[in-house]
Amino acid sequence: MKCPYCGFKQDRVVDSRESKEADSIRRRRECEGCGRRFTTYERIDEIPYMVVKKDGRRERFDRQKVLSGLLRACEKRPVSSGQLEKIVDEAESFLVDAPERERTTAEIGELIMEQLKGLDTVAYIRFASVHRDFKDVNEFKEELEGLLGSHGVNKGAK
Repeated sequence: MKCPYCGFKQDRVVDSRESKEADSIRRRRECEGCGRRFTTYERIDEIPYMVVKKDGRRERFDRQKVLSGLLRACEKRPVSSGQLEKIVDEAESFLVDAPERERTTAEIGELIMEQLKGLDTVAYIRFASVHRDFKDVNEFKEELEGLLGSHGVNKGAK
C-alpha cells in the first residue's frame, strides 16, 4: 500500500475491523516512512466472470449450466461425477485466469472437449456435436475421422 502523504510503499496494519454492514474491512495503517496514519477499506470483488457467446452477447458464467451440458453428453457413459466436477473446475479456473474476466464460449468449449476426449470418446462426440453445431452429416463424419486418426481411438468407446 502506498502512503497517501509521502508515497512510501511500506506500512504496517495497526488495527483491522469489519464494517457495520459486514461488507468491507476497515484497516488503520501506519506509514513506516513518515509515521502518519491512514485508513483503507477492503471490499469483495463483485465483478462477475463473463462468457462471450457466439452472437456477441455476454452472460455470467454458470457452473451449473456447464455441468448440465456435460451430464447430457456423458449420459449412460462410464464417466464419474467427480471427473465431471474436475472438468467444470478447470473451465472455471480458465475463466478466472483471464485478465479481462471473460472468455468466449468457443475457448471454454474447446477446453472442455480436450478434457472429454481423454475420458470418453462417445461423450466427446456428443458434446462436440452440440458445441460445434454440426450443420450436416459430413461435418459429423469429418470430426469422427479426425478422432479415429488420433492415437486415442478406442478409449471409452467400448
